[in-house]
Amino acid sequence: MTVDELRETLARCDRDGLKVSIEGGKTLAGMGPALPRADISLITTGLSAILAHEYHDLTCSAQSGIRVAALNAALGKHGQFIPIDVPQRKKATIGGSLAAGWPGPRRHFYGRARDFVIGSQVALADGTLANSGGMVVKNVSGYDMSKLYIGSFGTLAVFTHLNFKTLPVPKKRRALIAPLPEATRPRAIAQIASLAVTPAAAFCVEGFGKNIDGADDIDGRVLLYFEGTEELLERATLDARSALGKAGVPETTIVDTGAAESFDRTLDACIANKRGRSITYRLFGPPGTAEERAERLRDACNRHELFTDVLLDVMNGDVFVRASERDARRFADKIEPCHLELRELEPRCAIVASDAAVRAPFEPWGAVPPAIDKMRAMKARFDPHGTLNPGRFIGGI
Repeated sequence: MTVDELRETLARCDRDGLKVSIEGGKTLAGMGPALPRADISLITTGLSAILAHEYHDLTCSAQSGIRVAALNAALGKHGQFIPIDVPQRKKATIGGSLAAGWPGPRRHFYGRARDFVIGSQVALADGTLANSGGMVVKNVSGYDMSKLYIGSFGTLAVFTHLNFKTLPVPKKRRALIAPLPEATRPRAIAQIASLAVTPAAAFCVEGFGKNIDGADDIDGRVLLYFEGTEELLERATLDARSALGKAGVPETTIVDTGAAESFDRTLDACIANKRGRSITYRLFGPPGTAEERAERLRDACNRHELFTDVLLDVMNGDVFVRASERDARRFADKIEPCHLELRELEPRCAIVASDAAVRAPFEPWGAVPPAIDKMRAMKARFDPHGTLNPGRFIGGI
């Protein structure tokens, strides 16, 4: 599909009252409810060209359907990258990743993916093409419209291309992996948070089998991921091993070759789905309360005799808990009362991975935010006929 074809299709659907589903790589399709009614599915993966790479100026422009991994591979030929941290980056598109507003674990280190967007073009519901920003890093005076569409889940407009500022590729990457006895986890988290060399990412993990690297014992493991010069990583390794040792963590394994792949597998685990018999919840919050929130969600799932896998983002405070069963029928019987208890404990916990049929009985986004009336007014202004992804976002937007 070309941009003109996309624009013309949207104009026709908006005029004829047809509902449109916007699809990219479908890697985050486990978020939000299934589309109540879609007359047309627009698949953006045909928009996959790199339009410009001004590598001397550290900027680039690419169509929205290009895969995240493909874009960074092309930028890497000139020693540059964009830190868009999403699961399944070989399948995920840049437009879908930005539209979903997925917050990556390196955002404390580099900033959020949205912070690297300096311009965009979108197709509005009536087919109008709207441009914002440009190819210059400091070029916005007033409201940056590109940011409005990021995280709107395709309910306001469809990205056709995005302009980014880029960063130099780190000289070296290293992962440190160690078993993490449960009794040591609070101390380990405190030690990691106070490291002199800040990790690009840090996780505490329970379960997830072979989805995430490291020994899958009953207590779990810790994974630290560093990026920088060789000298910096050597210092980081010494400091991290010493800090983890003080917390009671056993010997740490160093992974250099394959460190980036280990990091990617950890991201992928956030949406790893056991077909028909699992739901993964995500809960945001400050790093200081992550351990408490993770335990609260895990214990609630265990009370309903569901298996749990837990991923805790030490640096940002994000918590992922996957509840599952070996048998789909038993899972269906247990998950409804479990879901009700989880929402009572943490009203803001959102479903980020499951089959559509499994999450169909539940409101997937969690508590409606205070700004919901403004969000609905924005939807009415940009898409008065409810053409784009109707009912897929918070509050049924």
